Amino acid sequence: MIVLQKLADVKAVAQGGYPQAERCRLSIGHSEVLTNDPNVVAAINISGNFSFQPCSHGDFLGAILGKGIAREKLGDIILQGEKGAHVLIVPELVDFLMSTLDKVANVSVSCTQIPLLALEYEPPRTQSFKTVEASLRVDALASAGFKISRSKLVNLISNGDVRVNWTTVTKNGTTLKTGDIVSVSGKGRLKIGEINSTKKGKFSVELIRYL
Repeated sequence: MIVLQKLADVKAVAQGGYPQAERCRLSIGHSEVLTNDPNVVAAINISGNFSFQPCSHGDFLGAILGKGIAREKLGDIILQGEKGAHVLIVPELVDFLMSTLDKVANVSVSCTQIPLLALEYEPPRTQSFKTVEASLRVDALASAGFKISRSKLVNLISNGDVRVNWTTVTKNGTTLKTGDIVSVSGKGRLKIGEINSTKKGKFSVELIRYL
């Protein structure tokens, strides 16, 4: 996405429905057209009596996929405890899901569309720490942030399992900056915080790990 935004008159916007969204849709277009975040994600509230049969993320996902909806058409699923869940989905499938989804596991449910501002989610828990590195390369900072070897991180990049700002990274030497979000499949996410230069020419970097 960063590369696209460097092109003349091109803007890229990632939208997942709420600030901490892991699954986002990327809209690309001329800067004068994408003046605001495009409305490419919709939200559905799935409600039912889950008091006696709590359902997991997998239960909701399985019920939705069972209706023939492809996984790439779905965003995050935000569990709401006994009340059900909020689901992010492409707008063109809202009516279909609301008219076909009537059960999650053995619980009868009803679906209603809600505005994105009505989404209920908890602020993420984070842990901050600092590392001193010779460079700001993604393989250096991500290996420090996720506490895995640099060689293993390089393998994850080769397998397409590392993303920066929701865009898959293909080069180990991709340079990071303050505010970048790094995601690694199976490991979670971290944010690049404040960056300062040391007297020895290295970089002191604040890493914010999402728990």
